[in-house]
Amino acid sequence: MTLRGRLTSAFLVVVLGPVLLGSIFVALTVGAVSRERTAERLDHAAVTVGAAVSAFCGQLQAVADAVAVVPATERSAVADQLIVRGLATAVRVTGPDQKTQAVRGSSREEVLEKGGRPAGWQDCAEPRGGAVTALAAVAYASDVTVMAAQRVDDDLLARLGEAGGVTVALSGTGQRGSDGAATRNLGAEPGNPLPLSLTVPASDPTFRYAILLMIVLVTALVAILAARWLARSTTRPLGDLAWAADRVANGDLDTRVPIPRPDELGRLAATFNRMTRELQSYVQALTASRDQLRRHLAILGDTLSSTHDLDRILPVILRTAMTATGARAGLLLLAEPDGLLAARCGAGLTGEWDVTAAELAQRRLISGRGVLGTVAATGAPLRGTTGGAPDEPACESYLAVPICAPPNPEPEDGPEPGTLGVLALYDRLGGPGFEDTDLMTLRTFAGQAGVAVHNVRVHEEAQRLSLTDPLTGLWNYRYLREVLRREVERASRFGRMLTVLVLDLDHFKHVNDTYGHTAGDLVLGEFARRIRIGLREVDVAFRQGGEEFVVLLPETDAYGGVIVAERLGAAVREWPVPIDPRRPGLDDRVSITVSIGIAVFPEHGNTAQEVLDAADEALYAAKNAGRDTYRLAERGSFDPAAATSGGPQPPRQARGR
Repeated sequence: MTLRGRLTSAFLVVVLGPVLLGSIFVALTVGAVSRERTAERLDHAAVTVGAAVSAFCGQLQAVADAVAVVPATERSAVADQLIVRGLATAVRVTGPDQKTQAVRGSSREEVLEKGGRPAGWQDCAEPRGGAVTALAAVAYASDVTVMAAQRVDDDLLARLGEAGGVTVALSGTGQRGSDGAATRNLGAEPGNPLPLSLTVPASDPTFRYAILLMIVLVTALVAILAARWLARSTTRPLGDLAWAADRVANGDLDTRVPIPRPDELGRLAATFNRMTRELQSYVQALTASRDQLRRHLAILGDTLSSTHDLDRILPVILRTAMTATGARAGLLLLAEPDGLLAARCGAGLTGEWDVTAAELAQRRLISGRGVLGTVAATGAPLRGTTGGAPDEPACESYLAVPICAPPNPEPEDGPEPGTLGVLALYDRLGGPGFEDTDLMTLRTFAGQAGVAVHNVRVHEEAQRLSLTDPLTGLWNYRYLREVLRREVERASRFGRMLTVLVLDLDHFKHVNDTYGHTAGDLVLGEFARRIRIGLREVDVAFRQGGEEFVVLLPETDAYGGVIVAERLGAAVREWPVPIDPRRPGLDDRVSITVSIGIAVFPEHGNTAQEVLDAADEALYAAKNAGRDTYRLAERGSFDPAAATSGGPQPPRQARGR
């Protein structure tokens, strides 16, 4: 059943139920009242008719007394006069001998019995049974007995009925009232000698019942119409609301519900319209946020795919995470080999953390201390409403998650990578704190940051392996070409000097032939280590090939190059290299020396290749000078025609010097 049907049924039950019960009560009440009124009429009629009969008896007694007291000669005249006046219908006088002397007003045949007694006369004082034709009253004188009678006929009964307002009949006459009439019988008794039957026509309630039924039907019709109108007026706004809700569920947020009246349904419709408007604004905001997030993700994807520079990748990840979660500020830190957390980028920070990018890069936090240190140490995210440590950014709410490298698809290849850093956001705008959805979002961006950091480090490691010599750990010849070209351009741009040292171990072929190639590799590794020890941080060492090495000394003149050459020569000469001789009679230490050629840009060449060739020619001069020494290139000592403009040439074969 529909809501309209249920409301209609409920209204009809509420309205018609009392009406029907009231109608039944009224019908029962009308019947009871009708019976009570009939009983009251019969009671009144009995009293009235009894009084009338008693009056007739008194009247007849007066007539009999009047006739009895007059002289005998006048009795007949008095009786006739009383009969004429209607006070009696017959007068009977009986003498002392019990013989009737005179009967007035009725024929003898009509009133006398065979024994001399009037037939059917009912004495008012001593009523008898049998058929009653007249009422009689007796008076006694000294010489006679006078009986006055009143005929009991239809006229008399009609007069009695008029007096009582009922229909009067003698009991036992066989007359019956109409169907449904109320009847009461009065017995003969002294003073009221007539056995009467009083009949009152019962009030017919059919008309009243018809009126009551008509009222019920009209009420039911009005109730049905009112119920349908109320149900329609109630359910129609609900139907409109259901239709609008279905349209909204299907995505039509422009749907509005008409407001019929300022009642509860009207307020419900107004609330629904306000809800759809706010929902529409929320959807528009979410759509804009989604589009913005897509743009940031596109930028992030382009950045991740186009560069391996963390200084470009990490700020993009941080700003995208702040936009996606609505954070006011953010901070990204990476773990260093010594266990400290280094700040790599930040945005929106205040107080002591509102510094330049260069100053921010100098900030370090201890792992295991504070909120950020705890996240880095445990690898579990933290979320709260106050700052976790005094040396961390001040905030009202924070959310920090670890940055982890992607899991190793083949765990047997090595241990799982640990925490690479921490990504933290502060003060979520528009809310008291960060929610679970923000935590999930930030985990996603932390995962992207972990992938980026891991990929960059893998790329750097792969690049390092491709540009370094696996035996000595120095940069190889391929990287030499790039670095030498870049350093020459930088020195030329800023008007600086660049010194190039070419080093070659003396008699290295003898070491390989005498001690073997394993010992030779050990000597090369130890030689590279001593080179690194004797250089500055800005100096770069390369293995050009075989036992030949190259050292670049940025912003260094010839005098500085000579000092470095002397220091390197002494470091090699004074400490023989310990080895495993593997053959009896061989020394367990190998003494080595180095010959060094020195060239300076732009004094000995205008290009990278010219400078390198000049240093190589100076190396030949050192070899020719007896080895274990250095030589500075001379002006014009190299052949420019032999140099190419493409940079350093591939390494030559070992000269066996």
